Amino acid sequence: MIDDQQEIRRLNALESYRILDTGSEAAFDDLTALAAQVCVAPVALISLVDSDRQWFKSAKGFDQTETARDISVCSHAIAQDQALYQVPDLAADPRFADGPLVNGPDHFRFYAGALLRTQEGEALGTLCVLDRTARPDGLTPAQGEALQALARQVMALLDMRQALDLRVQREAQFRALADSMPQMVWSTRADGHHDYYNARWYDFTGVPAGSTDGEGWSNMFHPDDQERAWDRWRQSLETGEPYEIEYRLRHHSGEYRWTLGRAQAVRDASGAITRWFGTCTDIHDHKRLAEQEALLSRELSHRIKNIFSVISGLVALSARRFPEAAGFARDLRERIVSLGRAHDFVRPHAMAGQGARLTRLSELLTELLRPYQTEDPDRVKIGGDEAEIDDQAATPLALIFHELATNAAKYGGFSRPEGRVTITCKRNRRDLIVEWVETGGPAIMGAATTEGFGTTLSKLSVETQLGGKLTRDWRPTGLVVKLDLPLASLNRLD
Repeated sequence: MIDDQQEIRRLNALESYRILDTGSEAAFDDLTALAAQVCVAPVALISLVDSDRQWFKSAKGFDQTETARDISVCSHAIAQDQALYQVPDLAADPRFADGPLVNGPDHFRFYAGALLRTQEGEALGTLCVLDRTARPDGLTPAQGEALQALARQVMALLDMRQALDLRVQREAQFRALADSMPQMVWSTRADGHHDYYNARWYDFTGVPAGSTDGEGWSNMFHPDDQERAWDRWRQSLETGEPYEIEYRLRHHSGEYRWTLGRAQAVRDASGAITRWFGTCTDIHDHKRLAEQEALLSRELSHRIKNIFSVISGLVALSARRFPEAAGFARDLRERIVSLGRAHDFVRPHAMAGQGARLTRLSELLTELLRPYQTEDPDRVKIGGDEAEIDDQAATPLALIFHELATNAAKYGGFSRPEGRVTITCKRNRRDLIVEWVETGGPAIMGAATTEGFGTTLSKLSVETQLGGKLTRDWRPTGLVVKLDLPLASLNRLD
């Protein structure tokens, strides 16, 4: 017997095949004809048991397309859950003796049905044969095995039909999704042959559908971009690497607009590429805006450099008026020059349209300490782990290392020709540890008893602007300064 929950699952499974009330199909008709022939029966049916009826996908020797479920022998067959269900004499069975199958115009006496069962075990109906003569011994073993084999073929056809139907649904859903996207969407075979574009592509380009299939898409690029785009696409096809490139694509207006092209490979279980799916995004307005921002950024940078020059000039004029402040003015001018060098170094990386606003700490240190190397390239050594810094971190770092270098030139490792400075960087999960080690300078008798303005400025830069820690170790061989800098304060783009 089938309980209510089983019946719900069974009916849901039947509904998922979307087969009820569909038209005649030769593949199913061939199987009922073969079942009738093998079993030497005048009638063969592919019977699917719905909630209140049994409906025939194919009928050999029977004119009706459905009958009520309450007179159906197939409903008993699926309830018994036997691979092969037989009723040798319907007239002798009290369940059917008074029913229309026996007493109606067909006078059926024999029934044999092989279950149509899904892979999940749900019984949808039967492939059955009926005879108007009772068969006390039922089908022969060979006929029974053949009927079950044909039933499996019916299920194979149903599964294939369902798979094709699902594929059509998914393709329709994909096309609806792709056509609703603002980007142009395209797809290729594994060999790179373009065979699909969404509606947005044709709206943008204005070309006839199908005209850019195969290699026709390359003619849509600006002549100056075609070879570059082809080379990048061939590289992706050869290596399987993601495809990404900016090029100018011909708009339906005739204008060439900047576009970002991207594609990813789809692979099977073995890793082999089966398809490529890609998009084209119109970035023309963004590109033009980025160019305008770059122009403004260069103008702003030029004005900032002029401000540095003006401030430096004002300090020099003030120093001439107040000779007693000459030393302070000289140090201040050097700090301004150091900031100017840091600004010159980081601004090219911070231009709009130039990607991430990052630079390497080692490169900034090399630029800042270049004046102290004189003719000895080994006077300054920078090594260890690399760290990327953004333009916000560059300014305080420039001040810190300018102060260290200035003091080393006055009192420490840079004050003698044989003096050296070694900078070593080591990063852990959260921090960058930078160690400044001076050697070869005058012997140190002890720690400094007072802190000058430069030292205070360095400490404030580390602790306030970078959220780090600065410690000094006054060794006899030279000053050692240790900076503990949070990585998050050095690079705010991660």
